[in-house]
Amino acid sequence: MPLITVTYASNHDKLAAKAEIAAEVTRLSSTILGKDPKVTALIVQRVDPEDWFVGGRSLADAGLASFWLDIHITEGTNTKDEKARFLAETFKTMGRLLGPLHEESYAHVHEVRGDAYGFGGLTQERRYIAGKLAVPVAAAA
Repeated sequence: MPLITVTYASNHDKLAAKAEIAAEVTRLSSTILGKDPKVTALIVQRVDPEDWFVGGRSLADAGLASFWLDIHITEGTNTKDEKARFLAETFKTMGRLLGPLHEESYAHVHEVRGDAYGFGGLTQERRYIAGKLAVPVAAAA
């Protein structure tokens, strides 16, 4: 049930649609991190390359694209190797979707404690415990 925010800027003429970016990021979080795509939420925002600066130079001037991906997952649900692979594949995929990337493109995996994170009014910890007890989540509330 990750919440993912993708902010990007690109000068590329054949820019991917926001829906394509959302689909690819959902695919990566599902196949690499094992997150359920049915409860994966994404916010995709475009920034004008003239408004994105790296080292005092705009991406428009550099002729490059960049992105910032922020994903929130429950702490302890993924290994270091899975997170590293997710970051590497995200960079590769975003380069394919946005055009040549500036090296200063980022992805940040936030690991949030299960008792401090959830959806639908229930924490992830509550959902985990209910699943272990085989109690329907609605009944556990």
